Amino acid sequence: MSSLVPAGGGEGPLARCSHCGVTAVGPCARCRSPVCGDCCELTEGGATTFAVCLRCARKGGTSLAPGWVGLLGWLALVMAGCVGVGVLLALLRR
Repeated sequence: MSSLVPAGGGEGPLARCSHCGVTAVGPCARCRSPVCGDCCELTEGGATTFAVCLRCARKGGTSLAPGWVGLLGWLALVMAGCVGVGVLLALLRR
């Protein structure tokens, strides 16, 4: 028995596009709302192409760079905190 559910044969209703109401083909890469192929733009400059809904594209374009910058900034803060704890422990050992 396969765990894959064929399109249209699954349980429950199909997801509808949040812009026009037709059957959605996937989520927006930014806001995760369901979108159809006509109501999205494809991302630019990445290794993988993602769909961004028209509302998100109007707000910030089709680049996912701001999301990556935020993630890398958060990781830098975590690493700086770890280095700070290490320095503090080294100073306390003296």
